[in-house]
Amino acid sequence: MTKAYDIIIAGGGHNGLVCAAYLAKAGKKVLVLEKNDIVGGAAITKEVFPGKSVSLCAQFLHQFNTRIADDLKLSEFGLEFIDTDCRTSLLSNDGRHLTVSFDGQVEGDVAEDEVKAFQILITRLQEFSETLGFLADIPPIDIFDPDMQDKLSALKLGWKLRFGLGAEKMSDFLRIVGMNIYDLINEELEDDRLKALLSVDSVLGTHAGPRSPGTILTYLYRQIGGGKGRTLVPKGGMGAVSKAIAASAQAKGADILTGMHVREVLIDNCRVVGLRTSCGTVYNAPIVVSNADPKTTVFDMVGSRHFEADFVHRINTIRMRGNSCKLHLSLNSIPEFSGLGSEALAGRVVIADSADYVENSFNPAKYNEWSSSPVIEFSIPTLNDPHLAENGHVLSATIQYAPYSLKGGWTDEAKEAFKNICIDTLSRFAPSLKDSIEQSLLLTPVDLENEIGMQGGNWHHGEFTLDQMLMMRPVPLASRYALPLDGLFLCGAGAHPGGGVMGSAGRNAANAILRGDKS
Repeated sequence: MTKAYDIIIAGGGHNGLVCAAYLAKAGKKVLVLEKNDIVGGAAITKEVFPGKSVSLCAQFLHQFNTRIADDLKLSEFGLEFIDTDCRTSLLSNDGRHLTVSFDGQVEGDVAEDEVKAFQILITRLQEFSETLGFLADIPPIDIFDPDMQDKLSALKLGWKLRFGLGAEKMSDFLRIVGMNIYDLINEELEDDRLKALLSVDSVLGTHAGPRSPGTILTYLYRQIGGGKGRTLVPKGGMGAVSKAIAASAQAKGADILTGMHVREVLIDNCRVVGLRTSCGTVYNAPIVVSNADPKTTVFDMVGSRHFEADFVHRINTIRMRGNSCKLHLSLNSIPEFSGLGSEALAGRVVIADSADYVENSFNPAKYNEWSSSPVIEFSIPTLNDPHLAENGHVLSATIQYAPYSLKGGWTDEAKEAFKNICIDTLSRFAPSLKDSIEQSLLLTPVDLENEIGMQGGNWHHGEFTLDQMLMMRPVPLASRYALPLDGLFLCGAGAHPGGGVMGSAGRNAANAILRGDKS
């Protein structure tokens, strides 16, 4: 059985859905094939306990591209937000908790001068992030053979740095952009809790600690998006975002099929001609767009024999070390976290009371060991979104650090031991938590790889470091979405600008296809 399309997208993650929506909007006949039963990739809402659903992987919207939301009219397709300024509470071992909003307003026992210093610092960093932000909405500048658009983009960046920021701020930007966050926060702040918060926001989802080079850049990247540093919470969990994008794409004419695993991309005379699913169905198209990571695309879907040896080597050496687990708890009641009310628990809560705590938590991961004092980001989303649970509540947490290549492997015994460490860490601040737990689910980086398809359990489809970003993401010969095989493109987090539920990689890939770009 053979079916023909203009473009086929392999993978229905949010970037693949965004790509499909833009291509269908342009009049292309588009098919999306997703191996799982629901679309969304890492941005899904799933029932994991009877009558209780959770945002399985991604939990908050930090970088959502509001331009995409407007272009695709996502509000008309059901996307609503419960909170458009989700505040972050930080739990301190000494009980001196604090709560921070996106603009630096602080509630807690913090000196007035320190609050002002904190506000000045995050305002400064947000300005730098906004200066770089336009780069997320365009292909990386081709420094080898630049066309007129590349030259204009380079001029725009230079103009924003020199005249948008001004000479003094530009000098400051160039001084700090390659630094680690640890050095900067120790220059500017005294309060360990505020330092901890910025440290966590610089390293969550990475293989890095606050002292690692480039962690200021990862912080700036996290702030990119129309929210300008705000954290958004969608009604219905993260799956609501993907459902709205899928509905928009379908309304524009795109076909979306779930439960369809792509076995191979079909090649004839050095160009793409379609793909075959694991059930044997062949779909013909002159263009195939992969929402998978670069390694899966090149080695599993296409085959390395179709590429030059140097390109294969570069793809093979992309670093993809996942370091985060997801913990979901089914609760029969709300545990009491000392000093925190329900509003704070429904928002974003972080456990890490100093930058050194975060760094020490990272150290074991260098040797493929888990942290016995993990960094935890959690929420009880059912407090604000009761439709997620028919009864009771759920607690969802991101746990760092838990390396993909754990010494001895992620056996059942290892998973149970680490889950207990995480629950014990939470229980330090909520002694009644264990009595409230009905069921629990820990998803290790290996589980995330198997469940969602993130190789190495890495959120970004490739570590987000200085040597794996912009025109070097995923590798120089594939940095503008087209791979060196006629008709093959990337649109996922492994392409520029990277991971996070942003959608920019999908939009940029669609634009590259419509322009007729080639590697």
